[in-house]
This record gives sequence, structure tokens and C-alpha cells, in this order.
Amino acid sequence: MLASAVIKLVIGQIHSTIGGEIKLHKNMKKDLENMKMTLESVEAVLSDAERRSVMDQSALLWLERLKDAMYDISCMLDDFEAETALLAATMNKIKMPRKMKEIQKRLQKIADDRNNYRVLPEIRSEQKQVPDIRETAGNVEETEIIGRTHEKLEILARISDSTTQGTTILPICGIGGIGKTTLARLVFNDSEFKQYSKMWVYVSQKFEMKKIGNILISQLSSESPISDDLHSIQTRLQDLFTGRRILIILDDLWEKNPSRLQELKAMLKQGEGSKVLVVVTTREKSIAQEIGSVDPFELPPLSDQMCWDILKVKSKFETRQDKERLEPIGKEIARKCGGVALAAQSLGHMLKSKTYDVWDSIRSNHIWNLSASKETSSTHEVLASLLLSYNFMPPHLKLCFAYCAVFPKGHTMISANLIHQWIALGFVEPSSTFSTLQLGESYIMKLLEMSFLQHSKY
Repeated sequence: MLASAVIKLVIGQIHSTIGGEIKLHKNMKKDLENMKMTLESVEAVLSDAERRSVMDQSALLWLERLKDAMYDISCMLDDFEAETALLAATMNKIKMPRKMKEIQKRLQKIADDRNNYRVLPEIRSEQKQVPDIRETAGNVEETEIIGRTHEKLEILARISDSTTQGTTILPICGIGGIGKTTLARLVFNDSEFKQYSKMWVYVSQKFEMKKIGNILISQLSSESPISDDLHSIQTRLQDLFTGRRILIILDDLWEKNPSRLQELKAMLKQGEGSKVLVVVTTREKSIAQEIGSVDPFELPPLSDQMCWDILKVKSKFETRQDKERLEPIGKEIARKCGGVALAAQSLGHMLKSKTYDVWDSIRSNHIWNLSASKETSSTHEVLASLLLSYNFMPPHLKLCFAYCAVFPKGHTMISANLIHQWIALGFVEPSSTFSTLQLGESYIMKLLEMSFLQHSKY
């Protein structure tokens, strides 16, 4: 679904080459202009093609071929600009038109094939217009969180029932996006633990015992990481834990190996006279049963009303003039979220400032049914809501988000560095009002608000 974003980038690149300072071969300039016109014609059908590609393999194939051709055009233009110095420029006047003809022929074939792939020209309407990484942290205002108060009280009650000394490990398990991390944050920030030393560790799919140990050490003291020696790490933790009351959140645990989980439990049972409370979040019940010293807490879905409350806050529903008309539609969308907080958050932000027609189109969108047929009933709401939010992103924002895939899951991205990379790649849409840095910062904020990125503690 990146085709609409990539095609805008390539059209802009062709326009820049035509109007640039480099002297073009007469035929090459004409070929570039023809190519630009072909791409602009193709661009008119992309919205329909991307919607169809979710269910229609032929439309998906057409998009993939188009995207490959655009990458080749972009590479060709990059090569041309890089080789315009000295004699290489003269050689290009011979080579480039031939290559241009080949790509133009290929592009025209793709444009003609759209009829075979049942891709129709887009009928412009309000529905298609969009105006206008995962690491977690514990610090968040409780007023920002909707729901889960009852569950927090139950977690606190279970922890309070634990012994006065030693280590208690309480797992919270549930599907992705249901609110495990949110609940852990509520516990982390509760006044009951004001006198505790508190630590938050984002574990992720890449389980590294030494890294977890060193993060705990760095949060308990001002020390630098010790070494790669696990024994030294455990010895230091034993010293730091002794005689203290400690709360640890281990967020997003994926490790399934029982022996490694037992090693983790042993590392956390350190320190004479200490009271260590550990809350672990995980998607897998089997992991929760293995790591816990008490029974796991299985997080239930939110009620439809709570999903509607989240959706209202994120969409600024109460400020709208047409809220009475939108309310039944909004409540039906909230029901489709299936009790998953992430789904309600993402859709709520996407629907902010959107018209009645857009709200209605989200309610009846085929993606809800598609996701339900391809995924288990416990996960399809998250996938559907995020896919809908992604579909309604502006093309330049799709590119910027897709670029984040070059980083591993759980990687901490420095926003300033990420923005500069976006700018260097030409992903930030030019503006006469704002600088590229300001636009990049607004992209970060939009992705955060839509739950496609998360704030990091570090």
C-alpha cells in the first residue's frame, strides 16, 4: 500500500529533473514528460487499487509491478544525476534515452493492464481525502488512561496479599493491544508504591538476560553497565536489592524457554531482607504460568462503552457540531473494536475532524470482515483498526512510517535523527509555511497519536 506514496515521490523527482540545471538530451526530456503524464494518470486509480489489494490478489500484483517500475525510474534518475560530471554526462546522452524508452514501454504496459486487474479510476470525494516503535515507558499521567481502574485495584490486592519479604512475580497476560502495558503503568504510578524503588524494563522479542540485569542496575544506581559476566550482574543486583522495597515492571516478555525463564526468576530473587514486586506483561498464557510466582491475571476486553469513551476522547467528539448524528455510528465502530484499547485509540485519532461520510465509511468498511476471516477473533480488531488508520494516512506519512521498518522491533529511535533521515530521503512533503524540521516533528506527533509509535523512556 506504499504505491501512492512512492508515486508522488517519483513524480516529484521527474519534475525536479526536467526543471533542474542539468542539460537534458532533447529526446530524454520529452520521454520524461511523457513518463510524468503516464504516472499522473496511473496515480488517479491508486486509491481504488490499494483498497482492492487487501482482498484482490490481481490488484495487489498490479501494485507490486507498478512499485517495482517506480523504484527503477528513481534509480535511473539518481544514476543520471550522479554521472553528469565530465565525460560521463556525454555518455549518458547515448545510454539514457534507450533505457528511458524501455522503462516508458514497461510503464505504459502497467498503465494499460489496470483494466485487466479491475482497477478503476478514483472518484474524488471527501472519503478519500485526508486533511491535514514500540518501546514502552512507565511514566504517564493517569488522567490520560480510560478504564482499567477495577483491574488495577485487583492487581494491587493480589500484590498486597503477598508476603512481607521476598520476591513476588505477577504476570498480566492478554492479546496485543488490549491494554496490558496501560494497566502496568497504572500500577507503576500508584501512590501505594511511593516509597518503593521503581524500575521499568521493556523486554521485547529479543530476550537478553544480561541487558535486563544491566538496565535494573542502571535504574537502581548511577552505575554504568557492569560487564557481560552474568555472575557479576547478579552479585551487584543482590547488593542493590538488599533491604529495599522494589517494584519492577517487565513489559512485553516473549521468551518461551522454561530454563531461561527460570534463570530470570532466579536473578530477580536477590537481596536479604528485601521485598521485590515484579509485574510481567506477556501475550502468552504459557509464559505467564511459567514466569509467575502467583496465578496470572488474564486481562479481559474493555466494554463497548469504554471503547466508545476512548474513541470520543481521541476524536475530540464533544467539540463537534454534528455529534448527535455521529453518535450511533461511533458506538457501532466502538463495538467493532472488540474491547481492544489500541483499536479504539488508533481509530479515534484517525476520525478526528473527519466528516460524517468518513465515519460512515469506516463503520461499513470491508476490512472488518476481511480481518475476521483471516485472523482469530481475538486479534482481528487490532489489525483491522490499524489497517484502516494506515489506509487513511496521507501518502508522505505512509512513507515515513514504512521507513521505520528498517529498525528492529523495540529499537529506540532518536526523533531528530529520524526526521533528518526522512528529509534526506525526500519523504517530507514541501511546505511554504513550515520548515522541513517542523513538518518532521508534526509527522512524529501524528504517528504517536495514532499509536503507530510509542514514547521511549530512554
